[in-house]
Amino acid sequence: MRRRTVRSGRAAITQQTEVLTVDAATRAAQAALDAAEQDGQHVTVTVVDRAGNVRVQLHGDGSGPQTGSSSQEKAFTAVSFNAKTSDLAKRVTEPGATLRDMDGTLFLAGGVPVTVKGAPVAGIGVGGAPQGSLDEKYAAAGLAAIQGR
Repeated sequence: MRRRTVRSGRAAITQQTEVLTVDAATRAAQAALDAAEQDGQHVTVTVVDRAGNVRVQLHGDGSGPQTGSSSQEKAFTAVSFNAKTSDLAKRVTEPGATLRDMDGTLFLAGGVPVTVKGAPVAGIGVGGAPQGSLDEKYAAAGLAAIQGR
């Protein structure tokens, strides 16, 4: 979808933006879950839209109860800041108030943004693997399944 601004007089009153389809969100989530299952990991995958609303959440067999919220928060964090959560984690190590204090965010590896023309349109988050680098690997597999489409 192309961005289009509707103008009334001089000021714009609406704007259309890119939205990840539920089909693409489902493909991404399933690809991430499949990658984790191939490694014998029990994870949950969440795909959120630009506003942080859940488009798809897949709880893998045997995934823990905390994996739903952690995957959703990682996806939200990735789309909010248009960056992998592993990269953002490096920015929240200083003492005092930081990005980590924002509600709904989680600065652990496992979240990747989905972008169109450089702008974030969705986030993919994975939670449940014993290392954040594995969660990020599976989120990247989900992103790879829809990139270039």
